[in-house]
Amino acid sequence: MKFARLFAILLALLFAVTISGIGVAYPQGGEGTAEPTEEPTEEPEEEYVPYCTEEVRAELEGEDIYIPVISKGFQHQFWQAVKLGAEQAAEDCGVTITFEGPETEAMVDKQLEMLQTALDKEPDAIAFAALDSQAAIPLLERAQEEGIPVVGFDSGVDSDIPVTTAATDNVAAAALAADKMAELIGGEGQVAVIAHDQTSRTGIDRVAGFKDRIEEEYPDIEIVDIQYGGGDHLKSTDLAKAIILANPDLKGFFGANEGSIISVLNAVTELGMEGEIVVIGYDSGLQQIEAIKSGVQAGAITQNPIGIGYRAVEAAVMAIRGEELPEHIDTGFMWYDAENIDSDEIVAVLYE
Repeated sequence: MKFARLFAILLALLFAVTISGIGVAYPQGGEGTAEPTEEPTEEPEEEYVPYCTEEVRAELEGEDIYIPVISKGFQHQFWQAVKLGAEQAAEDCGVTITFEGPETEAMVDKQLEMLQTALDKEPDAIAFAALDSQAAIPLLERAQEEGIPVVGFDSGVDSDIPVTTAATDNVAAAALAADKMAELIGGEGQVAVIAHDQTSRTGIDRVAGFKDRIEEEYPDIEIVDIQYGGGDHLKSTDLAKAIILANPDLKGFFGANEGSIISVLNAVTELGMEGEIVVIGYDSGLQQIEAIKSGVQAGAITQNPIGIGYRAVEAAVMAIRGEELPEHIDTGFMWYDAENIDSDEIVAVLYE
């Protein structure tokens, strides 16, 4: 059954979230050639317990709660996985959701139109993943004035209007990608980055996390170029090829989301340079999975997309009911490569 399948996946994802106090699965047992920088000490989070029990669902029955979920797009399988999680939470809580997003992650104006339309329907709450961390603030201010709770997910906004944001700690995740890159290229050499944008929190934080870790911890590694493809696969592939051709000594390439890393893989393949450049990605998808298994790609950071969607809708329900929420809900991340890609905990967070 669909419910049983998704519930099993969700349980595995929630296990990943609680691997450490901040939901980060750093390598254990001294792996790597350099010690990562010390992370801030935090009190361990309480073990996650789903909010929408049978009792809560019974209390919500007949209330006709409606929550529009507005994502950043539909062009990547990542968003289909987020949608599955959101739908599962809606089913568990007994609420109605819609899940929509623009055709590409470059369509900020289209996303704002969707947010405007959602507000016009007077929903009970809104879950929103911002393409631009600032552009939506006037509309979110309207939501606040009208008493509509806003839950951020995946990509937050530069505002305290959202009651919480369910997302990966993208700075820490990209820093782990930098640590892995340094390990795999021997701690020295030239690397490059392709990211999706400079406007969303994911784009900003992943580039910053990778760049800052390299600059702070690996003085013999040079980032020769950082480019942004705007969610356009063809443009991103051309950018990646241009970087490789302009830097014949390039040793590593980091793609900061599913679309970006697919473009890097396309560039490496089209130039016949498989195995010559260490390729590290972000997220999942069939092309990355196959590339890692074949050795063309070294590994990637995987998020918890089903968990992101689930926790966003769940948090919206909690906000409607006046429950206290943390400022951030850390949905976790993990490193995967050819050695652990078939393990149960990694299989649970991958999508094709």
